This record gives sequence, structure tokens and C-alpha cells, in this order.
Amino acid sequence: MTLASNTVASTGTNQKMTKSQFKTYLTLILISLYCMVPFIWVVLASVDPKASQFLRIPESVSMEHYWNLFANQSGLRWILNSIVINVSATIIALVFAGFGGYAISRTKAWWKLPLLYAIILVRIVPPPALIVPVYKVMLTLNDWVNALINAVFTDVATQQTMSRAFSFVDGYLGLILILAAMQLPLAIWIMKTFFDAIPIDYEESAAIDGATQWQTVRKVLIPLAMPGFAAAGLFAFINAWGDFLMPLMFTSSPELQTLPLGLFRAFLRVDAIDYGFLTALAVIYTLPAVIAFSFARKFLTQTFSGGVKG
Repeated sequence: MTLASNTVASTGTNQKMTKSQFKTYLTLILISLYCMVPFIWVVLASVDPKASQFLRIPESVSMEHYWNLFANQSGLRWILNSIVINVSATIIALVFAGFGGYAISRTKAWWKLPLLYAIILVRIVPPPALIVPVYKVMLTLNDWVNALINAVFTDVATQQTMSRAFSFVDGYLGLILILAAMQLPLAIWIMKTFFDAIPIDYEESAAIDGATQWQTVRKVLIPLAMPGFAAAGLFAFINAWGDFLMPLMFTSSPELQTLPLGLFRAFLRVDAIDYGFLTALAVIYTLPAVIAFSFARKFLTQTFSGGVKG
């Protein structure tokens, strides 16, 4: 009787757990579907010739909106501007974060902890609070750069081209440096954490084997810290890619607009909103972040032993 009762109790417990799991999975599925509705609408509307603000199955599938985005609108310029600016800003942030993270990780000075708190404090300050002082500094540097460009180049067309490339306000260089500076504090913290996990014995062993400092950096430190560079680069690129405030404040020329500004302009058109064009632009806007995550995930899953072998 005891064995039979235990069997019945066990079966009842399993059934209860099964029902509980069913409810849990059903809840998760419903929440996932609710969260996916906007993405489903964006994808369907981007290929719907009669796209509207309501979710519906398109009667026919057309790539007209994507063609219009690249051929007849400024979408291609927005995409290229975003890629050039954000990739450059990410590279600059990674380079300085690598040097800064390694230096902070290896130093034993008394000012190490205050410096770390000061770095993260810059990241905590809301970006709108920095607009006025940063704009003042960039405007002063911009006057110096434009004066130098006008003194070196006499052709007006060349002056305009160089000014667009190297100006600190309404120029590529200024926006790249601002976005890189905004992502640098978090990147430094990430790299400092990864360098802390790398034993200094590896560097000492490389030095005993006759490796130069550059060889130690290239063959030991960089492979070991590659997951850190991947994580820092991923966060820096995604945050810079989605930044709207800085491009809005520091660019005014239509030739320098990025994708966030393009989406903003497309949504605030004077006439009727072209939802097909808007959703096609949103799909293109989402793809680079997804691709960056897919690429960085390979390095995020690497172990330190795998890095040494590399």
C-alpha cells in the first residue's frame, strides 16, 4: 500500500509540474508574441505596397520601398554616414579603451580607484547636461580648424570638402570624436576588468622568452583580451549607432545626417507619412546591430585558453 501510494503521489506531482511548466511556457510565448508584434508590423509593412499604420497581411509582396530608399531618397547617404561615423567612433574607443584599461589594470598607484570612479561618473551624467559645455568647446576648436583650412587651401570647393570632413561642428570628425568619447568610459571599465583577469605571469614569461613589448601585446595580451574587445566594441557600436541627440545637435547639413535623424525626418514629413519608406528604413537601421552582435558573439564565447592558442 505504501509503494502504491508513493507511486500515485509521484505521478500526481509530475502532472502538477507538467501543468505548471505548461502555464509558464504559455505565458512566455504570449509575452514574446506581444513583444514581437511591432517587429512583425515593421517587416510586413516594408514589403507591402499599400503599407499603413495598422498591422495587416500584405496582398502582395514588393521591394519597392527598399528600392525607393536607395534610389530616390537620401537613405543611402544616411546609411553610409552612419556606418562611417559609428565604425570610426567604435575603433577609436577600442584603441583608447585598450591602452587605458591595461594601464589602469596594471598600475598600483593611489589614484587608481578615484580615477575609476571619475571615469564611470562621466558615463552616469546625462548627455543633455553636457550639450552646452561640449558644444562650446567644439565650437572653439571648429573656429581654429576652419581658420587653418582657409589658410592652407585657396579653392572654395576644396575648403568646403575639407571643412565637412574635419570640422568639429557640422563635420565628420567632430561627430566621430564625440560619439567615441561618449562610449569610452564603459569601454575602459570593460577592458580593465578583462585585463585584471589576465595573469601578469603571461607577460613575464613572454619577456623571459625574448619577446619585445610589441610582440607581447600582439601575441599574448590582444588574443587573451579579445572577448573584452568584442564586448566593449559591441556595446560601443550599438550605443553609438542608436545615438540621436549628438547627431541632432552637432550636424545641420543634410549631407551629414545619420539614420536616426533620417527616421526622425521621415516621420515628421509635412505631407502624409510614407509608412512603407519608414519601415524599410527601420529594417535597414536594425540590421547592423544584429550583424555586430552575431559577429561579436563568436569572441564572447572564447575561453582564455583558446585565446592563448590563437
